[in-house]
Amino acid sequence: MPDLIPARMLAEFAYCPRLCYIEWIDGEFADNEDTVDGRFQHRRVDEDTENDPMDDDLEAIHLRSVSLAGPEVGVTCRIDLLEKEGKRATPVEYKRGKAPDIPEGAYEPERVQLCAQGLVLRENGFQCEQGIVYFVRSRKRVPVTFDKALVKRTRGLISELRRAAIEKKIPPPLKESPKCNRCSLAGICLPDEVNLLREMEEKRGSEKGIMVRVRKLIPARDDYQPVYVVGHGNSLRKKGDVLEIWSRDEGRIKEVRLREISQVNLYGAVDVSTPALVDLMQRGIPVLHFTRGGWFQGVSLGHTHKNVELRMKQFEWAADRKRSLAIARSMISGKIKNCRTQLRRNDPEPSAAVLESLDRLSRDAKKASSAEKLLGIEGAAAELYFGRLDRLLKGNEDFSLQSRNRRPPKDPVNAVLSYLYAVLAKEMFVTLLAVGFDPYLGFYHRPRYGRPALALDMMEEFRPMIADSTAITLFNKRELGDKDFIRTGLGIALTSKGKKTVIGGYERQMEAEITHPLFGYTVSYRRIFEVQVRLLSRVLFGEIKEYPAFSRR
Repeated sequence: MPDLIPARMLAEFAYCPRLCYIEWIDGEFADNEDTVDGRFQHRRVDEDTENDPMDDDLEAIHLRSVSLAGPEVGVTCRIDLLEKEGKRATPVEYKRGKAPDIPEGAYEPERVQLCAQGLVLRENGFQCEQGIVYFVRSRKRVPVTFDKALVKRTRGLISELRRAAIEKKIPPPLKESPKCNRCSLAGICLPDEVNLLREMEEKRGSEKGIMVRVRKLIPARDDYQPVYVVGHGNSLRKKGDVLEIWSRDEGRIKEVRLREISQVNLYGAVDVSTPALVDLMQRGIPVLHFTRGGWFQGVSLGHTHKNVELRMKQFEWAADRKRSLAIARSMISGKIKNCRTQLRRNDPEPSAAVLESLDRLSRDAKKASSAEKLLGIEGAAAELYFGRLDRLLKGNEDFSLQSRNRRPPKDPVNAVLSYLYAVLAKEMFVTLLAVGFDPYLGFYHRPRYGRPALALDMMEEFRPMIADSTAITLFNKRELGDKDFIRTGLGIALTSKGKKTVIGGYERQMEAEITHPLFGYTVSYRRIFEVQVRLLSRVLFGEIKEYPAFSRR
């Protein structure tokens, strides 16, 4: 851990120890309306002053954005405004909201942050007995006296935070706290979700199967959208804050604002200008490269996630076959349940024997004693599932599915399924990177050069609900026809237009909002991907014991 604790992190620790840990130790952060507005309100005081902050001038002066360190106190700070007269100094902390109507005049985190700044000023030779909190909305200055009780509390929090950082143990989430409602890190912390799963594990079995509604602290959909560029002869260029897509034959065909992009997917020989690539990397937007047939080739990315602790845990668990098997069992059991749900909902004449067998195999998967036995159970379930999938193709006699085949696919349905599985693996790859995992090291799929094993692990439970469901919908609604496929000597492939149709169907499915079977709130599949990946990280850190696979009822 760093030698010095930022005073701002001390305020976060006083507000919510878990929030501070995620932001400072794990290095994760997410903006919301409040954090963006806070930066806007700080814009003037964040400008460095031209005066020397250590200038021992006898006249009263105001210094903005003063950085100081106190090695003995163990704190570093950036003071919004320093009012200084000779050796007497008063730190002023700007807050975006209104002054609270409480006896202390300011909440504890604000008073602790100011006190920490005061201790640092004292260590640097200043006389500092009080600070000021300036509330921008109410334009009110609230004095905070650094009395013995506040100094003791501040020093105590410094020790507690240092101990938490050394022990590397994330504090538990708050329970039903209103603080979570406007927290920008709620989607990373998952307070209600983690608390619910821990309570279910404590009452093992008694709560399972019951839908419990928790607060929806995450947006239903992601405001950022993926960009797909399909086809040879296209190129990407940057113009101001806009990404332009050009076609060799048609000129500029589309433009997208850079701040609205979540990822860029390039299929085939698509050129990217250097300014466009650099800007995308600086914004942390991954650029994914695929072959024309949809095979994932690699990713261009800026700095990777800073959460080294998570990757260390991932490597530790992956090296332990017993713990890896525990995660894999949940994933495959969830996948088989979703296969069963897919048939039960959409098969016009569902076979009771097949449904019963899938139910039994799902339970067997939870008890598999080895990865090899789990592989056999998954294979048996896949044979039953794909043996009935053809019955879900309704109203389009031109297409059918006799069996699952690939590399190359021998019929249009298998061509679409293979393409969708590749797109799904890419989606999970990006989500894993965003959370801080290494997508190439899995718990079920064994490591192999260039294979995104963890992405393949995590997509298992989503194959039936995302890829298979999208393919069936596209054929049943006749959005795909013979003209969308190319027949070659080796197999069948999608045309460029066919790929665009498939991606359009995939995006509709990803943005569809569904009720989470466990947490009860309504979110898109893309959001559920992130929730599942973050729950996996909670398993690795020991917050919850068992990975809860996503399975629809």
